[in-house]
Amino acid sequence: MLNAECGTIGDETEADHPDAKRRAPAPERVSRILSIYGAASRREADKMITAGRVTVNGTKAVLGQKADPESDTIAVDGSALECKSMPIYIMLNKPRGFLTTTRDERGRQTVMSLVGSAGARVYPVGRLDMDSEGLLLMTNDGDFANAVAHPSNNKAKVYEAVVAGDAAGAVPAMSMPMVIDGHTVRAESVELAGHVEGGGRLRISVIEGRNRQIRKMCAKCGLAVKTLKRISIGPLELGSLKTGEWRHLTKEEVMFFG
Repeated sequence: MLNAECGTIGDETEADHPDAKRRAPAPERVSRILSIYGAASRREADKMITAGRVTVNGTKAVLGQKADPESDTIAVDGSALECKSMPIYIMLNKPRGFLTTTRDERGRQTVMSLVGSAGARVYPVGRLDMDSEGLLLMTNDGDFANAVAHPSNNKAKVYEAVVAGDAAGAVPAMSMPMVIDGHTVRAESVELAGHVEGGGRLRISVIEGRNRQIRKMCAKCGLAVKTLKRISIGPLELGSLKTGEWRHLTKEEVMFFG
């Protein structure tokens, strides 16, 4: 059950709503409630429900179940859902060695330890594997997270990969469609950005975001990835943001994904 001061789901509190005396809160799907209150995107919320991590009044929730956040106690991993915080949108320059997850059963470092000063609990949008670094968006707005992550929105993600091997010779092959884990993928663009001893620096733009896709594409073309850094998502660029630091997105940056 949420604190009475929280009001109902939406941008206004119950007391602020002009029809407050006549309006009764309608039950919502539990997945939507989790999204609105910043616990996860709807897609991730469904996964959490399927995994048995969500309860309503002490009973495990099921897909499609509805609840009233004012009268029902909704909990994730045993912790009651908190009042909706003001939407927060941040860009983190993720260092290598940090997991893009909210928790790790093995006690490894996660990106959550880097954003403790954000003012509210935020969640990663998409993933960067532990050995990769660079631009990672985090938010408590589940709908924003889904809009950014969904491939149908065609937000190009640009990476810089330092590779060992014939980088220049691999560019044509890297630019062609290839099958990765049973799926046909294709980079939007691949260019040689520089030379390093024993290899080169590639700049690779992709729309898809399949698991370790760029590393696997490089491997198919005879290249070994030494470092991998995401430098932009759509118009958002990492710029001069230092490793391990974060900043708030501007209103214009948020609106681009809205």
